[in-house]
Amino acid sequence: MEKQTITIYDVAREAAVSMATVSRVVNGNPNVKPATRKKVLEVIDRLDYRPNAVARGLASKRTTTVGVIIPDVSNAYFASLARGIDDVATMYKYNIILANSDGDDKKEISVLNTLLAKQVDGVIFMGHHLTEEVRGEFSRSKTPVVLAGSIDPDNQVGSVNIDYREAMKDATQALIQSGNQKVAFISGSLLDPINGISRLNGYKEALADNQLQFTEGLVFESEYSYKSGLALHERVLNSGATAAVVADDELAVGLLNGLTDTGIRVPEDFEIITSNNSLYSEMARPSVTSITQPLYDIGAVAMRLLTKLMNKEDIEEKAIILPYGVTKRGSTK
Repeated sequence: MEKQTITIYDVAREAAVSMATVSRVVNGNPNVKPATRKKVLEVIDRLDYRPNAVARGLASKRTTTVGVIIPDVSNAYFASLARGIDDVATMYKYNIILANSDGDDKKEISVLNTLLAKQVDGVIFMGHHLTEEVRGEFSRSKTPVVLAGSIDPDNQVGSVNIDYREAMKDATQALIQSGNQKVAFISGSLLDPINGISRLNGYKEALADNQLQFTEGLVFESEYSYKSGLALHERVLNSGATAAVVADDELAVGLLNGLTDTGIRVPEDFEIITSNNSLYSEMARPSVTSITQPLYDIGAVAMRLLTKLMNKEDIEEKAIILPYGVTKRGSTK
């Protein structure tokens, strides 16, 4: 005889609540009294009601689901990180909920609260910078969090990155040794500590090591997009720069094409080193010399670190730094 399928109606009847209340409990809606939620969960557990994985997870207080907050899913940098996250999540039998924040501070809070309402077991956060509001939500929720490709200057949140300061110092040093006395620094917002602290300091150190003066006129903030790079090329040329270190590949390729359209030869007249070594850097003509970040590995290691935090395992190091390199291509001499 086949086992009878338990329905949401059966749970509602046994718990003496409405089906809407059961639905709210199953979907993690916070607008349910704690006593009512406890009663419904006990009935779900006793009847072994399994409408979906989330409901089953609520009964056991685990959803085996991880929320991933990503600023721009179309950017090759973040897409590569997400692939590494997803592969390791699958290995450890976790499901992924991917949420796009558009790099907007207010939307990050909204997206985070939506994921927490779904009772995710952990969160991987990829954002351009960690605001105090987001940090506050992390603290209140008690949900394990790991940053991937983002840094926490206070080292309170687990993270996986490369040494952005040393990488940018090496890239800048290479352009100076090639004969460039004026190297432009092009990045996203300097409010992002990766740009405003790590990368910018590495750039300044390379200048100082070569007795070159730092000037604000060679520092450019921009959106991470191809169009922004195209629009930026005239300002960069007017600054007197003959080379640039760039924090994003799409941005770098936009700059490259803008320069080429103007008749500037790369690398003969202008040299470029970018930062992420994504497919954009290989597909451009000339191809673009790049700092090599192990993007897939950053995502994969971040997910593995999160599994340890979710399982309350001992963690030797919460701020993990992976190795980097520089791949020489056609945009440098």
